[in-house]
Amino acid sequence: MRREFIVVALFVLALRLPFLNQAIQGDDINYLHGAEHAQIDPLHPTHVSYAFMGKIVDMRGHPHPPLNAWYLALLLAVFKDVSEVPFHAAYILFSLIAGFSALWLARGFSPHPLAATLLFLVTPAFVVNGSSLEADVPFTAFWLLSVALFVAAVDRRSTPLLAVSSLGMALAALSAYQALLLVPILFLYGRRWRASWIALLTAPVAPVVWQLYERFSSGAMPARVLAGYMQTYGFQAADQKLKSAVALTGHLAWMVFPSLWLPPLLAIPAAIGAAFYDLNPLFWGSIAIGVGILIWCAGNWRDFLAQWVLIFFAGALAIFFAGSARYLLPVALPLAILATRRAKLVWIKVAFGAGLALSVTLAIVNYQHWDGYRQFARELKSETESKRVWVNGEWGLKYYFESEGALPLLEGQALHPGEMVVSSSLAYPSQFTTGGGMLAPAAERTITSTIPLRLVALNGRSAYSSTRWGLRPFDISPGAIDRLRAEIMVERKPALSDLAMNAPEAEQQIVSGVYQLESGQWRWMSQTAAILLKPVGKPAVVSVQFFIPEQSPARQVSMDVNGQRVASETFAGPGRHVLSSAPLKLDGDSATVTLSVDKTFSVQGDARRLGVVLERVSIGD
Repeated sequence: MRREFIVVALFVLALRLPFLNQAIQGDDINYLHGAEHAQIDPLHPTHVSYAFMGKIVDMRGHPHPPLNAWYLALLLAVFKDVSEVPFHAAYILFSLIAGFSALWLARGFSPHPLAATLLFLVTPAFVVNGSSLEADVPFTAFWLLSVALFVAAVDRRSTPLLAVSSLGMALAALSAYQALLLVPILFLYGRRWRASWIALLTAPVAPVVWQLYERFSSGAMPARVLAGYMQTYGFQAADQKLKSAVALTGHLAWMVFPSLWLPPLLAIPAAIGAAFYDLNPLFWGSIAIGVGILIWCAGNWRDFLAQWVLIFFAGALAIFFAGSARYLLPVALPLAILATRRAKLVWIKVAFGAGLALSVTLAIVNYQHWDGYRQFARELKSETESKRVWVNGEWGLKYYFESEGALPLLEGQALHPGEMVVSSSLAYPSQFTTGGGMLAPAAERTITSTIPLRLVALNGRSAYSSTRWGLRPFDISPGAIDRLRAEIMVERKPALSDLAMNAPEAEQQIVSGVYQLESGQWRWMSQTAAILLKPVGKPAVVSVQFFIPEQSPARQVSMDVNGQRVASETFAGPGRHVLSSAPLKLDGDSATVTLSVDKTFSVQGDARRLGVVLERVSIGD
């Protein structure tokens, strides 16, 4: 047993040490915001606001409790700054806890415990996400630790082990809300020992205590803030939940290398039905195997491990909306153990080798993706030191440019001459306006990999991180992962006096507050919009043609020209309207027309503040 633990420890180190210099990736930056705020308010790490997808958001609405942010805060206090190598080295602790707990559990349930543990450790999500600073691997570590201790406590009727298991449950619950699924899973195992029922209360009590503490110390429960964002961004919409369910079913096939699972014939109709979404063999083959695993587990319901898989998977369908592979990490171990019961040792070794090759290869591609953002920021360091730079994107791109002094770009924001904007084609870029100028290319970088596997990529179809890009467990493609560009704003005079919203020149003459073209002819404006027009050289009327839809509460529309109020009118109701000024004599090469409305609204799934629909703004007779 000691030798097996040493093997697990060495294998975990072999997986993690090559990736210690992994760049900041994914949602790492959001947890780091909490860690930084904890340096001044350690009891409230989530009481911070930051830019996300072009909006200022409150971290109290983050979908994870604060434990991971607290751990990062401790590291930040020790090392005084964010540094990739020591931070990732500190996170190896969670991989070791997960590996040792997995081996402990496997020794009680598998005929080949070390093999089952190694199969778990080469799960793609464990290898890839184990080099991030997100909460998924820490949560999985505490989940497995609490299960291992609970099973041992029940088997031995040991109250001390049960108490330590409760501590593990509390840590898991403060890492991720889905720790609540420990209650039904472990209840089925320990239902004959009533003392274990009390221990299971730890999983729901810990997050409830934290919620109440936040409510009474700050006036807002994080769950309420989170619910507001869920509604605003439409994360729980029916179509989103359906995509997530399909993606999670496909990911289930890759928790253990699929060669160890042969889907029953009943899975074939499900695969054909799923082909409606994607005809790719990788996709529907994964769906077939995932459905087959669920059917097999349902047929073996009396087995604790099968119960574990089915209950957690059902909970995942109800809780999650993005369909990411990392969400299923807690079921990777029971699937690995079940696979070792069904397959011969020689096939287990083959599956281990194939799984290791796939996972490490995906991890390399993942490393190259995030390192591309880091390298681009380093290349433009002199630019961020000499001029104002805005970063239009999320993830590591925003982290590394903000670290060099750039500022996050907000949706609808206008740029000014001399400023630079760094944009990603992939990392949730926001809409912005050119402030009446034009963008001149300054630098470009295409992030790619010679390895034809993709986790998140332009034109990719992988749901590894989110169903936003597709529904496959990963993608096979040689295409670009992301394209980055740095552009400098240069001044440009307006060319048109009569500007239709679908004119080719509209993008150069819209300063701010006007959204992208829709239906090829009109644009929504926000509460305030600014547009440049070319004066006609004689007294002329400035007018705006717009439409008030039924759902818009806006009734009063005002117009300023070069900072002076020239027209304001209250309209009786929805419909097409025109607001005009008296004849004005406008000098110079440019006139700024500013429009404002009294009220705005938003719709579910669209975070924009909408006023009225603009069709044309003009200076003329």
